[in-house]
Amino acid sequence: MPPLSILMKPASGNCNLRCKYCFYHSVTEIREVENYGMMKLGTLETIVQKALQFADGICMFAFQGGEPTLRGLDFYKKFIEFQKKYNTKNVRLNNAIQTNGIVIDDEWAEFLAENNFLVGISLDGPKDIHDSLRVDAKNRGSFNRVMNTISLFNKHRVEFNILCVVNSYVARHINKIYTFFKKNNFRYLQFIPCLDPLNEEPGGYDYSLTPERYAYFLKNLFDMWYDDIMKGNMVSIRYFDNLVGMLMGYPPEVCGMIGQCSCQFVIEADGGVYPCDFYVIDEWYLGNIENMGFVELKNSDAGKKFVEVSKHIDPRCTECKWFTLCRGGCRRAREPFAEGKPVLNYL
Repeated sequence: MPPLSILMKPASGNCNLRCKYCFYHSVTEIREVENYGMMKLGTLETIVQKALQFADGICMFAFQGGEPTLRGLDFYKKFIEFQKKYNTKNVRLNNAIQTNGIVIDDEWAEFLAENNFLVGISLDGPKDIHDSLRVDAKNRGSFNRVMNTISLFNKHRVEFNILCVVNSYVARHINKIYTFFKKNNFRYLQFIPCLDPLNEEPGGYDYSLTPERYAYFLKNLFDMWYDDIMKGNMVSIRYFDNLVGMLMGYPPEVCGMIGQCSCQFVIEADGGVYPCDFYVIDEWYLGNIENMGFVELKNSDAGKKFVEVSKHIDPRCTECKWFTLCRGGCRRAREPFAEGKPVLNYL
């Protein structure tokens, strides 16, 4: 059997922030069941058991939301117990979690460090920019709480990287943001293009990322990053790291840069499985992990159709000299579809 990667949503769409650009909130709104509550321990045990029976070599478990820490620390302690119980093949385990950092305390940080979790923490730059869109239910900014959590990560030596959503404000102020990240010694950065709600024409919100603004962002960020690299000041920016690797003949490790989709096994709190985090909707429901295996899920009609649809490439892409690097981009940036097929990448 091959290596396996799983993304779990143990708190479904529940979150303690109300980020104005949240793509997953817009996804849950178009499902028949908007919120699946909290994942049961029995479901978690089934996932771990089936995953470690299936995987060979390496198995990646990632947690996302909503806000996955809302499921509580005891849930993750049981997760580690299940891994120890069912890893009879001595598969190499990689654990990761993406969090807004709001509930993290010393106990959480100590646990994450001891169990070698790679943590992605959301931070959109300095306070004025971050707090403009990443707010709680009372419309209060979250910057100070996030920075406090990062201090805890440093104290306990948690391995973490920064997840920054590239909305229109971030793109406009990338020089300021990159300088802020370097000043705070944040050396592992992921810049994630902001998504407008699924099935809507892009560009309709104040935070919407336009092609012109994204081009400005990429060119300015690249120039600053390249200047640092040439000076021996190493900063990892995931997108640029992948581009360099591709130019050297290596395959990209980011799914949106591969050129077509694969089945990613995203598991909602009720055990429902979907092929991609951007498409946790009824149309792309593959089945439930409680009564299906990973081969069966991947080979389901919905799973095969999801991959097949993504293979369509706009003819204008194949004529472009950068196609071997761009490969059409992420399918999600090629929505809404036309006649059932992805359109030209919006960005």
